[in-house]
Amino acid sequence: MTSHLLLDAVSKRFSNDHAPALDAVTLDVAAGSCTAILGPSGSGKSTILRVMAGLDPVTSGQVLVDGVDVAGLAPERRGMGMVFQRPLLFPHLGVLDNVAFADRVRGVPRAAARRNAELYLDMVQLGGYGRRSVRELSGGQEQRVAIARVLAARPRVLLLDEPFSALDPELRSDMHALIDDIRSALAPTIVLVTHDRDEASAVADRIAVLHEGELLQHDTVDGVYTRPASLRVARLMGGLNEVPGMIVDGTHVSGLGRVPLDAGRDVSDGSATLVVRQEAIGVRALGVRALPGDAAVGEVVGRVTGVRNLGARRLLTIVFGAGGAADIELNAELPPGQGVEVGSRVAVTLPRAAVSTVRA
Repeated sequence: MTSHLLLDAVSKRFSNDHAPALDAVTLDVAAGSCTAILGPSGSGKSTILRVMAGLDPVTSGQVLVDGVDVAGLAPERRGMGMVFQRPLLFPHLGVLDNVAFADRVRGVPRAAARRNAELYLDMVQLGGYGRRSVRELSGGQEQRVAIARVLAARPRVLLLDEPFSALDPELRSDMHALIDDIRSALAPTIVLVTHDRDEASAVADRIAVLHEGELLQHDTVDGVYTRPASLRVARLMGGLNEVPGMIVDGTHVSGLGRVPLDAGRDVSDGSATLVVRQEAIGVRALGVRALPGDAAVGEVVGRVTGVRNLGARRLLTIVFGAGGAADIELNAELPPGQGVEVGSRVAVTLPRAAVSTVRA
């Protein structure tokens, strides 16, 4: 169930009068890995999955599975298994026969197909549900059956098209744990389409950021969050902080002062925008009357101008400067239990490992 998947310069046009749905996308998914394709609505996420599955033909480029171009093959001959947002179970079949369907189509005797189906129902934690009607299942159980049915077909690549988006948060968390269990048991190659950054981070090894049919970055989860390839990637990943300035001698210089950069990144001199995740910023309360001189080495003092609740956490807006057009604004998340009020002075730390820069 494990194969190497490569999209090589794949483009897809639905009409010559419009921009391509996919624009020369090259995406390399290692055997046994899980890549999440992340992007807003209309970015081409579902199109890229349908191209992989053979449900939509490519306009140009290759879809390679273990080095063999399958772009001209019918969907049933590609060895792909796809789980959709809706389970799409067969209502006239019971749970067990839904899962046994692929084996029955291949000519496997009913008894043997049902024995195999039981194994996959056990894998998705639905052992003993085989005799039930699909109408008796909850939404989460239906999706588990849909996954078991696809796994029973023994696909070389498992494609997941936002299969958990209709579930409540607790059920989604359970499904993420289920994907981990399946990966441990079968080590399948997985491509997951989602618009949810948290889901992509919870499930995948790597994230491919897609926008308007263009692949902006394909990297590890940590890489996409902390080393975005562009401001577009930083914004799509939910980053809130962008500080314009210059790189001089390996240091970013701006209204925040001089921020040292990691030598392992692009630190050549020139204009660059500093980006840092709001979750990574350290904040130390100083009080209303604190002065810049109260900051320790590596800290910069700012004034809190906004506080927004994010469940147990709080998002601060912090302004640095004397109140003019050159002021710099940062957003920082506070952990539970740390209270800071509007008007307070705070000392802010930007950890070097969390700081990155992007060029215009």
